[in-house]
Amino acid sequence: MPSFDPKPDPIPSPRLSTLSRFRRIMTWMASFSIAIAAIAVLLVARGDQGVHIHMLIATALGVGLTVLLATGLMSLVFLSSSSGHDDAAGQATDATRDARDEDDDQ
Repeated sequence: MPSFDPKPDPIPSPRLSTLSRFRRIMTWMASFSIAIAAIAVLLVARGDQGVHIHMLIATALGVGLTVLLATGLMSLVFLSSSSGHDDAAGQATDATRDARDEDDDQ
């Protein structure tokens, strides 16, 4: 009778888990930017009687892409900070600053 040994779950790679977190965050942020763009279009359409469709499209694209860009950059900062990449950059900056201070003392 064959025996089936359970195999342990593979350890997820940090790169793939960070990428999946980024995709999950950006899915929510895309929904958020669509909602904000819709609100902006409604406010512009409600404000004036002579609103053209081109103005509504430009408003939707401008507001939606601006919010999406801002939230995308902020999510990258958040993920970079939580992954530890910023710590390595901070240590390199500290070492450079220390070396510069030693040169200034001499």
